[in-house]
Amino acid sequence: MRLSTKILRLIEAAEQLPSRTGLRAATYSTLFGLVAVTGMRSSEPISLDHGDVDLDRGVITIRSTKFGKFRHVPIDSSTQQVLDQYRRQRDHLCLAPQAPSFFLSEQGKRVGQFAMEQTFVKLSHKIGLRGPNDRRGPRLHDLRHTFAVRTILDWYRKGLDVERYL
Repeated sequence: MRLSTKILRLIEAAEQLPSRTGLRAATYSTLFGLVAVTGMRSSEPISLDHGDVDLDRGVITIRSTKFGKFRHVPIDSSTQQVLDQYRRQRDHLCLAPQAPSFFLSEQGKRVGQFAMEQTFVKLSHKIGLRGPNDRRGPRLHDLRHTFAVRTILDWYRKGLDVERYL
């Protein structure tokens, strides 16, 4: 799926986040990109453990979804490559992780929901998605909605039976 210019700007801004080790920038740029290309709920990627991300098969397993179930999210080869690059960088920068989480903070712990949302807001201000003093604006969860709308529009454009795919 082709990412919009705004999402690309968000990812590029995340790549520039100040970081003692470089892990913060890698983590947030990868997290925001993953949410944008998969339509995951914002809480789902930070809940992933190592075993939930199968880069060989190109499948992410989401456990404890909104309704307490699990599901498999297929990822394409470009997403696999980005996640593998992140994994390698993470393992190089954080030699002694304190959590089994796929996405780590610079302290080697699982990234928190509040920290992720605050980083999204900060970057939204930086790239102009929100005005300098705006207290409201795009939310991280809106990436999920954007993914859903773009996917459905793509199905219509391809002449697919949207009701069947839903």
